[in-house]
Amino acid sequence: MSTLISGYMAQTGLATVSWENWVMFAIAGLLVYLAVAKDAEPLLLVPIAFGMVIANIPPEATGVFTPGTGIMWILQQGLMLGIYPPLIFLGIGAVTDFSFVLANPKTLFLGAAAQIGIFITFLAANLMGFSLSDAAAISIIGGADGPTSIYVASILKSQFLPIIAIASYSYIALIPVLQPPIMKLLTTHKERAITMGKKLRRVSKLERIVFPVVATIAISLIVPQALPLVGMLMLGNLLRENGKTKRLVEASGKYISDTVIILLCVSVGAKADGKIFLTIESIMVLALGCAAFVVATASGILFAKLMNLFSANKVNPLIGAAGVSAVPTAARVAQKIASEEDPTNFVLMHAMGPNIAGVIGSAVAAGVFLSII
Repeated sequence: MSTLISGYMAQTGLATVSWENWVMFAIAGLLVYLAVAKDAEPLLLVPIAFGMVIANIPPEATGVFTPGTGIMWILQQGLMLGIYPPLIFLGIGAVTDFSFVLANPKTLFLGAAAQIGIFITFLAANLMGFSLSDAAAISIIGGADGPTSIYVASILKSQFLPIIAIASYSYIALIPVLQPPIMKLLTTHKERAITMGKKLRRVSKLERIVFPVVATIAISLIVPQALPLVGMLMLGNLLRENGKTKRLVEASGKYISDTVIILLCVSVGAKADGKIFLTIESIMVLALGCAAFVVATASGILFAKLMNLFSANKVNPLIGAAGVSAVPTAARVAQKIASEEDPTNFVLMHAMGPNIAGVIGSAVAAGVFLSII
């Protein structure tokens, strides 16, 4: 009997669980706490945290990562093959109104300016010893775009994919905390109080239908590797705007998107093995991701201030911070800070322009990296 018991115990996870696994269990618990108690991106952090739990139960005991048959191995193929992120972009396009950009096209430049943080971080990460592939994947964190970060990391086979994904979504959740100090540091009271009017130009239905088609062609001809993300984003938007495919819009923006988010986040979390996750390099990735996000926010604000030097119609520099692609969180933060200076100042719809442009910009930046590396 003792032989049977000892044989059984040797096959359990208790026989091989390590201190790194216990630390990751604690981190997963922290993520669940932040998601549930603090309402910090619960739709993302809860499945990521549960994936981390699965990853740190010794796989030799569970068999869920066995190539070809393990359930987690099968689910992770959508991650490793780059299938999940484009499907999420399809859902984003289906629920996003691009008319904010079309009504005020110069906000595209603010979205583009915010991507400076990505390229500066890419150079810094490479100088710090990271490979070109890892540096590119890390730098995309600065765009505050989780699916794009994951897509680049998976296509370039970065060993830091789990920490990149978790860092990206964590910074998205922390936008209301991270951005306001940067906004207030780089702007004056007078600048934060700039009003931009309560109405935007009315965008015709024809413009809304033509834009996703033209944008796909133009961007993909210039940056072909951006097509998987930009193409799916624009397809979702075309489904939304043509008025004849409401069932497909509902499927893309709700059922497909929600399902893929669960699969993607669990797959990402399930790659966070403690022995890989708890390293000096991982801490460096977190620091570089934070730096990229800070620089991206600052770049958008400073470019807005630069635009005001040459424009009669001033823009509130706060909307430049919305150039990171966390839609609509960054735009809401811009509105919050503006209303603190003047409760009657309404900049949300203006901030949505660079916010949406940031989604496109981060996808284009990803395409640039995939093209040159």
